[in-house]
Amino acid sequence: MELTTGAILRRITETPLSTAAHKLATIILDGIAWKDGFNGLERGTAAFTLAHLAEKMGVSRQHLTALLVELAASSLALVRWKPNGKFAPWLFRFGGNREVDALPDVASSARDTSLSRDSKNKTIFAGRIEIGEGTNVYQTPWAELIRAAKVALPCWNVDTQAIWERFLAFNRARGNDRVPAGFLLGFMRRWRTSSSNTAPSPSATLVPQHTADPKAQELHDQIRAAPSANRQFHASDLCRLIGQAAYEARVRAIVHQFGCPKFAAILAVHGRAVLAGEIPR
Repeated sequence: MELTTGAILRRITETPLSTAAHKLATIILDGIAWKDGFNGLERGTAAFTLAHLAEKMGVSRQHLTALLVELAASSLALVRWKPNGKFAPWLFRFGGNREVDALPDVASSARDTSLSRDSKNKTIFAGRIEIGEGTNVYQTPWAELIRAAKVALPCWNVDTQAIWERFLAFNRARGNDRVPAGFLLGFMRRWRTSSSNTAPSPSATLVPQHTADPKAQELHDQIRAAPSANRQFHASDLCRLIGQAAYEARVRAIVHQFGCPKFAAILAVHGRAVLAGEIPR
């Protein structure tokens, strides 16, 4: 299948599917990156959690799984895989994944003139980074780009400040004073193969232990009150106490307040409930 929006959309409309499966295919198509480097994804790939897809579809996880099976068995040949750990988003691709390993690890550049460059849900790394411009990422223009791009990358659960410090150390060790911004995205995409990187546990790396950002420290304190190993029990206890709708509202409020991933928000909700005495630790 040709990897263009129009080609995939025509195939979706021509493929005999249930109405819900057609809608799901369109949602996945809307999330596909069409330039290498946007949101840290290869061209033709989209990233979603199953919870996010189920919420957008308004269906249960069981129904969503059935729809994904329907799309996989159809001529759309939808495939999904999860290379970045249990809690990371799934990656989706139409037409099989035979091209996934063959795609070059290319970052976007200042020469990229695609209209999607200006889309609010795309992330582009352009320009150059001065390696000596400071160790606090939140005092640079790169913090938001790192935070937005890492959600679909191997470093999805690593703190933004930690990614920045290791990137600076990596380049200083090689004598680099100024590098293209795309190098930062490439560094993040190769996180697991970097010899200096070891993968911390999810709850330990969602927010740094010590940070100059008061909001990040507040979020960390709330997460620390509810260890990630007990999150299923905390979720069920809290839902029984306040109801599923109120529980999901609390999660959305945390995401809105701190701009953090949903997984971090869930742990923070549990931590707040533990601190308030609503549920046991």
